[in-house]
Amino acid sequence: MLYVVTGPPGAGKSSWIRAHAKPCDIVIDMDLMALAMAGPGADHHNHSETLLKVVHRARFAAIREAEQHIETTDVYVINTLPNARTMAQYRRLKARIVTVDPGRDIVMQRIADMRQPGMRAVATKWYRANRGRARSSMPQASREW
Repeated sequence: MLYVVTGPPGAGKSSWIRAHAKPCDIVIDMDLMALAMAGPGADHHNHSETLLKVVHRARFAAIREAEQHIETTDVYVINTLPNARTMAQYRRLKARIVTVDPGRDIVMQRIADMRQPGMRAVATKWYRANRGRARSSMPQASREW
C-alpha cells in the first residue's frame, strides 16, 4: 500500500509516519534524506541549495522504485504540496492520502519555534491550496517535540 502523507510544514507528518510505519516499511521523507546526506551536525530542517538538489533527485528515484513494490511493502511518502499531476499518479496507484493538520495557529507557532522563517510562506501556500477541504486524518494538536 502506498500512503501519501501531506500537510503543512510542522504539522506532524513525520510523527504520523513514526506512529504507523513498521521497520520493514519504506519511508521517503525529504528531511530525513537530507539529514542522511548532510555532513555531521547538520541542522534537521535548514539545508543548502546544492544538498536539496541532490536530495530531490534521490527522492524522485526512490519514489519511482518504491512504486514497484507497493503490492508487497507499505510505502510512506511525505509530499507537502503535491501538484495535480502527482495526485493523479497517486490515485492511479490507489494510494491512501493522509492529511495531517493540527490547525494553522499550531503550525505557525511550531514554525516560529523550530523552523526557518521561509516555511511560513510554504504553510500559507498549503492553507490557501487546501481551504475548505475536510481533514482526513488525526489532527495532532499536541505532542512532544
